[in-house]
Amino acid sequence: MISKDVQKAVGFLNRGEVVAIPTETVYGLAGNIFDKKAIDSIYAIKKRPRNNPLIVHINNVEKLSSVASEIPDIAHKLAAHFWPGPLTLLLKKQVNIPDYITAGKPTVAVRVPDHPIAIQLLADLDFPLAAPSANPFGRISPTTVEQVDSYFSNEIKMVLDGGRCKKGLESTIVGFEGEDVIVYRLGSISREDIERVIGKKTLLVNKEENSPKAPGMLLKHYAPKTKMYLVDNVNTAIQTIDKERVGLLLFKEPIENPKIAHKIVLSSAGDLEEAAYQLYEAMQTLDKMNLDYIIAERFPAFGIGNTINDKLERASVQ
Repeated sequence: MISKDVQKAVGFLNRGEVVAIPTETVYGLAGNIFDKKAIDSIYAIKKRPRNNPLIVHINNVEKLSSVASEIPDIAHKLAAHFWPGPLTLLLKKQVNIPDYITAGKPTVAVRVPDHPIAIQLLADLDFPLAAPSANPFGRISPTTVEQVDSYFSNEIKMVLDGGRCKKGLESTIVGFEGEDVIVYRLGSISREDIERVIGKKTLLVNKEENSPKAPGMLLKHYAPKTKMYLVDNVNTAIQTIDKERVGLLLFKEPIENPKIAHKIVLSSAGDLEEAAYQLYEAMQTLDKMNLDYIIAERFPAFGIGNTINDKLERASVQ
């Protein structure tokens, strides 16, 4: 069921059900963090590995201390600058935060989403929500209610309709070790933006298969069913095409070639933010076209372009 009724979603969540909710990044599968049955349902519905922790969502920064036990000054500075928004902080957890949320780790990932419906929903609940992306594990994250419904129409009670997500990429996840600020997942806020706020360089530690500290660290993720190849030079890659139905995923320059069955240009203006917003929608569209494979163009390696490349790398054939 797709509905704009926030109170209906409140009722389902209070009864331990899983509800898909909007955020500014992507839609999430939400459940009460203190209800193990609800969290078990999230993992089961997504087919998500249990060693992959979840993000806790709260509605304001004042609630951070109820989730995290140690909050460095630099974390407070980042929260003051970016919250509500697509920044997740990885912090030492409070004793009441269940291990099944954090995959048994001593840290918890937490953020305040920048979406009025998500904020209203969280304000009307007596508990925070876990809300990993509302897609089967490893598949393309959804940015519209229709995409969520196509994944889980028979498995969840409700999709709370908040329109299309305005960012279109997951939150950036940042943690702290001593004096180091570590980016565990590239997301909608670039490393450069974070470094401007903290006044120093970050470290990037964003790949871990066996025991990831944060979501989004696994090597294969965000992928279409159709095979996708990430290339530095699309024109060179086109010369090797040996199939009839090949799609292109391009940054700003359209490429005309009779070998191409379909192409999508993410931003004719060359705007990386627009490209990020369009990325998952374009991948969803190409995935439905019964293509033999997709050729994706590598993006400029700065700002949000690094995030787009990271998503494409994890979605592509290695």
